[in-house]
Amino acid sequence: MAEAAAETRTAGGAAGEAAAGAPVRLPDPAVEARLARLDEVLAGLESTPGPATRSAVEAVRLLTEVYGEALARVMDHADGRLAGHLAGDELLAHLFVLHDVHPEPVERRAARAVERLRPAVRERGGDVEWAGAEGGVGRIRLTAASGCGSGCGAGGGSGGGAAEVADAVREAVLAVAPELTSVEVLPASPAGRAAPAFVPLATLTLRGAR
Repeated sequence: MAEAAAETRTAGGAAGEAAAGAPVRLPDPAVEARLARLDEVLAGLESTPGPATRSAVEAVRLLTEVYGEALARVMDHADGRLAGHLAGDELLAHLFVLHDVHPEPVERRAARAVERLRPAVRERGGDVEWAGAEGGVGRIRLTAASGCGSGCGAGGGSGGGAAEVADAVREAVLAVAPELTSVEVLPASPAGRAAPAFVPLATLTLRGAR
């Protein structure tokens, strides 16, 4: 109730802008909260057997298909510039991928995901770059940190950290390019690089998602 009231106040505060012609849109955190709640509701439905549940799940499926068709028709009428602008919106890009109507090729999406994570990987003392795809398999070139700070933990070394970074990059790539079946790590080109202070993996993941 408190969250709903807060959102109502936010919408009310923007009423003046709407009246002036500026549309009111949900902020990204509010969208993410709704998506998370949707996942919870769907999970609850799927775990509750019965004809009512089957009807509800079918209704969601049919509605999703209709919205997907609507998005596809929008993209049919969009020129290259507009399609690129729409794909730059995080929510729309997610829906385009979900409905298989994203205007950009798989490799471009994957390469962009890697580039977004690259600054955070470099803060950990390593580096990562997109190395292309072949046969549905994406490839990244990962340079591990040359050392390890105090955050590595007992029995650490940089290997475990490199594995975590690889997993984070792999997850980010597959999220924007589900057409790929997997993402493999290629041997890194030799390069001496001093490792700065350890950056927690959570920070890497959060920054890459933005």
